[in-house]
Amino acid sequence: MAHTPPLSVETINEVRLIGTLSQEPLSRVLPSGDEVVTVRVVVPRPEGRSDALDCAIWTAAGRRKAKAWHRGDVVDIQGSLRRRFWRSPSGAASRWEVEVDQLRRLSRRT
Repeated sequence: MAHTPPLSVETINEVRLIGTLSQEPLSRVLPSGDEVVTVRVVVPRPEGRSDALDCAIWTAAGRRKAKAWHRGDVVDIQGSLRRRFWRSPSGAASRWEVEVDQLRRLSRRT
């Protein structure tokens, strides 16, 4: 059973990433007819490690912006962490991704 925090506790699901696109944006039309653009943002960490995080852009304005981005661009993404579920040929599947609310390119690849 899921734990519900007391009402006096503020809960927040906010993500902000500033990093580099590791590949070109990918546009897909889902079986539902919805279009989504996904990008993978690489964010460096201390000691030479890095995180590669998948981000999903659902709004029409956001998709237009992201489609103009390229591998190597530095971007600023804000949104929330979501877990998506679907059925695959091998059974139920899921993945974590950032559902994007705001996005902007900070610099173009050099």
